[in-house]
Amino acid sequence: MKLSRPVLLVACLALVLAGPARAADTKQAITSAPKAAAAAPAAKVAAAPDSMALLEKSVAKDSTNFDNLYRLGVVYLDRDRVPEATRVLERAVKVKPRDLKALVNLGAAYDAAGKPGDAQTCYSRALEVSPGDSVAMCRMASSLYAQQNYAKAMDVLRQVISGRPNSHCAYFTLGVAFADAGLYRDAIRMWNRVVELAPESPEAISARESMDVLTRYLKGQ
Repeated sequence: MKLSRPVLLVACLALVLAGPARAADTKQAITSAPKAAAAAPAAKVAAAPDSMALLEKSVAKDSTNFDNLYRLGVVYLDRDRVPEATRVLERAVKVKPRDLKALVNLGAAYDAAGKPGDAQTCYSRALEVSPGDSVAMCRMASSLYAQQNYAKAMDVLRQVISGRPNSHCAYFTLGVAFADAGLYRDAIRMWNRVVELAPESPEAISARESMDVLTRYLKGQ
């Protein structure tokens, strides 16, 4: 079977990272495969259950307070309230146009809203503020990959891993790419790396869940 371009791209990256993939790992039927996470999880703000209401009241009183705007935007993202998150994070970025975390999370909100062009603009602005920031680069790679811009996505991930070999978000995104390409054991290997590097991170939580699904799937083959 002839491999598609995205499969070849991620397979080549697998060779660079950890030697050749086993023949049994290459292209299986995607339609019957479990669905991997689409992107790295958004940053989370530890908060009490009523924190959203408190933050909403605070923002209503003062819509120029950056900290409250940012925290409320991330809480909205965490609860999948994408339109509200986008609106509030846009305000936060207007208050502090060069805040790295606000730009990255606004990009995540745009990606969740199906606006990859706006998202990538945010990530580019974040990288102007902090060149080489691994989170912004991982988000950029994930956004590009979701657009099927596989070559650019893989180039970005290569840059991240070259500059920061212990970047757990890069390995998480690689796991998504490998799973999408049918390289399931390589996906599990990448996600195991995420768990090793950052066991308490949101990415590690998603990685464990995805590994469980893929492991059960492979046992049934």
